[in-house]
Amino acid sequence: MIMSRAAIRYAKAILDIAQTSGKADAVKMDMNSIVTAITDTPELKHFLTSPIIKIEYKKSALSEIFSNVQAETNSLFDLLHENKRHEILEDIAIQYNRLYDESKGVEVAKVTTALPITPELETKVLAKIAEFSNKKITIHNIVDPEIIGGFILRVGDQQYNASVASKLSELKREFSN
Repeated sequence: MIMSRAAIRYAKAILDIAQTSGKADAVKMDMNSIVTAITDTPELKHFLTSPIIKIEYKKSALSEIFSNVQAETNSLFDLLHENKRHEILEDIAIQYNRLYDESKGVEVAKVTTALPITPELETKVLAKIAEFSNKKITIHNIVDPEIIGGFILRVGDQQYNASVASKLSELKREFSN
């Protein structure tokens, strides 16, 4: 996913403001709910990115949908309204979460599995991660039936592919040669 530089700048600014006011944790919860709402509701994403919809409607919709957010998050909504940049809200929230985790020394491991991750597999994955990272790890599970079984682990720019689909592909290459 390619983030706009503007989204990164907004995220850094809101994190600085939230840390200064001692509300970084609460704003992270706001950002999580923003990401979830936009991801789970394609209509909301379309609404925010549509050039046809007036920005006043976008501002009032955000105020209504996210009525219980922190003052810092509301100020972000105001700033996006002033600059007519509602379309990057989701990217800002994603970047905020990444920067927040970085500031806390937490790294997100993306684990792709064919079925939702089990506690046993989570233990194996955490053991594998411990081999090359000494940071606190949060696991984000992505379910993709295409990998058939096993898992694909991605931490930062490193990837470990232990999927059945990968093994089958290797066998196919060997038989071709």
